[in-house]
Amino acid sequence: MQTDTHRKVVFRVVYVENDPQLIATFTKDFADMVEITLQQNQIDALEYLEKGNLADLVVVNDSIGYNHILEGIDYHEYMKHLAVIVFSTVNESTFNNQALKKHIIDVFSIPYPTEALKIRLQYLIQKKEYKESKKIPYTHSSIRMPVGKRAFDIVVSFTALLFLSPLLLIVAILVKLDSKGPIFYGSKRVGMGYKMFNMYKFRTMRTGADKLISSMSSLNLYNTATPEADTEDYLCESCRIAGTECQRPLFLDNEQVCEDVYHKRQKAKATFMKFKEDPRVTRLGKILRNTSIDELPQLFNILIGDMSFVGNRPLPPYEAEKLTATGYARRFAAPAGLTGLWQVTKRGKAKVSDIERIQLDVLYAKKYSFTTDLVIMLKTVKALFQKENV
Repeated sequence: MQTDTHRKVVFRVVYVENDPQLIATFTKDFADMVEITLQQNQIDALEYLEKGNLADLVVVNDSIGYNHILEGIDYHEYMKHLAVIVFSTVNESTFNNQALKKHIIDVFSIPYPTEALKIRLQYLIQKKEYKESKKIPYTHSSIRMPVGKRAFDIVVSFTALLFLSPLLLIVAILVKLDSKGPIFYGSKRVGMGYKMFNMYKFRTMRTGADKLISSMSSLNLYNTATPEADTEDYLCESCRIAGTECQRPLFLDNEQVCEDVYHKRQKAKATFMKFKEDPRVTRLGKILRNTSIDELPQLFNILIGDMSFVGNRPLPPYEAEKLTATGYARRFAAPAGLTGLWQVTKRGKAKVSDIERIQLDVLYAKKYSFTTDLVIMLKTVKALFQKENV
C-alpha cells in the first residue's frame, strides 16, 4: 500500500534522435512517465553525460550510432549504472549478443510497440524505486483490469474468504502451533504492468530452512558445491576490483544480488536434492501442500487487486526482469492469476517448455475474456483431481 512518505522517483531519459517526427512521437508517448532530455547525436549525448548530468537511461536510434555512448559508459565510473535501449532499423535478432552485454538491455524495432515500451519503462522506474527505498513500493500502472473481471474477482474472493474464514483461522492456529515462525509467507512477485507485490501463502517450511539445507549439503547425493562457490559475497569479482556498486543487479525476495554471483550460486548448487525426507517442510506443511490449502491466502491478493482468479503466473522479480523484450513483455498486460491458460492447456501432456509457457501467457494476454476465464476455471477444477499440481 502506498504511504504518504513514499516519494515518487524522477526517472531521467536521454533520448538521442534528430528526426523531428520521431522526437514528437516519443515525447507525446512518454513525457508523462519520464523526464526526457533530447540530444541530436551520440557525440552530444556523451558530452552531456560526461558533464555529470543525471540520467538513468539512454534511448538511441541505431542509425545515429551508439558505440561512443557505450564506450563512455564503460570508461566513466559514475556512468556505469546507465542502461541503454536501442531503436533498431534492422531486425532485432541481428543484434550481436556481445553488444547486448554492454549496457544494452533491450532492442525495439522501428516503429516501436508503444505499450511494450511503456511496460518496460514502468519496470525500470519501479526498479529504481526499489533500489532507493530498499523495499517493494506500490506503483501505479497504466494497465487496467476489465471492470467485469475485477467485479467477479471481488465478489467471489470476498465470498470465499467469508465462508472459509473458520478454516483459515484453524489452519493459522495449527501453523503457529506446529513450528516456530510467522503464519504467512510473503514472496515478492511481479504481476500486471510489472507491478510488484507480496504473494501470500500459509508457511509450510521451517524458519531458517535454507540454512538447514546448507548444513546438510554433505548428505545430498547430488551435491557438487565447493567452499568457494558457497560465498555470501553480493558483488562479482569485476565489480569488487573496480570498487563500484553492482552493475547487473537482480532483486530476489529479500535481497539485491549481482546477476553474475546469482548464476555462480545456481551452478554451484546441486540441481537435485535427495534426502530420506525434506527437512525444510513441516509436518503440517506436507498436508497443506498436498491439499493446496497453503494457497488459500492468495484469495486476499485477489480481493485487493494484486491478482485475479485467472491470469498469467506471477513471477519472481529476477525472472520477470528477463522477460522484457518486445515479444515477451506482452504477457504482463494480463493480470497475475491463481490459475491460467498454460496450466490447463498442457495438463496431462508432455512437459511444457519455458518458451511454450511464455507463448501461452502472451496468447492469454491478447485473447482473454470473461468466457475464456470461465472455461479455464472449469478445466482447473477438473485438473485438481489429477495427480499434478495446477
